[in-house]
Amino acid sequence: MPDSRPRIAVLIPALNEETTLPRVLADLPKDVVEEVVVVDNGSSDRTATIARAGGATVLNEPHRGYGWACLAGVAYLRTKKPDIVVFLDGDYSDYPEELPAVVQPIVEKEYDLVIGSRTKGTRERGALLPQARFGNALATSLIRLLYGFSYSDLGPFRAIRFSSLLDLGMKDCTYGWTVEMQIKAVRHGLRITEVPVHYRKRAGGKSKVSGTLRGTVLAGYKILWTVFRYAR
Repeated sequence: MPDSRPRIAVLIPALNEETTLPRVLADLPKDVVEEVVVVDNGSSDRTATIARAGGATVLNEPHRGYGWACLAGVAYLRTKKPDIVVFLDGDYSDYPEELPAVVQPIVEKEYDLVIGSRTKGTRERGALLPQARFGNALATSLIRLLYGFSYSDLGPFRAIRFSSLLDLGMKDCTYGWTVEMQIKAVRHGLRITEVPVHYRKRAGGKSKVSGTLRGTVLAGYKILWTVFRYAR
């Protein structure tokens, strides 16, 4: 009898995550995931070596940017044609073992996109910095106003049908990737839901984005630019 379980791929963009990536890979449920793809986004440490040792497929994307790494991973997965792709950060701030709960609405309830919501879940004290909370609230409020859909978070831990992802025609190369996906999902009429997830302080030190002034400003600008760009 053929296996009816969905083919699930995990895509992890990674930049200098040699200390945290082993924990991420170890906590992923092996019986659920078919392939883990780590996109090394120009690391200067042993991220790629660690990822291979952990059983992941490793891609190299020298152009720095979250979106660049995601686009490289999606291009590779076109050759594999998974049913579902799960996006996950490599800094161990997410809980990889919650993957079954994130994909469950797609597998059992025919949703197309599931956002792991940090604001609906339980957060470790100090995990979601004030500037990140403010940016989330502002962006999701604007999406509700401009596009008529209520999100609670732009969290990176998410699952989407791979065929639906390809239909979105994703383009953003940097900080606007997550919000572009959520806006385009609304505009394409995808079935969308959120599930609460746990969130902790990243194990590898401060965030490369919200943990620095430069990262906060650049990410905030790009997210807001993306929100208004697709409203035109």
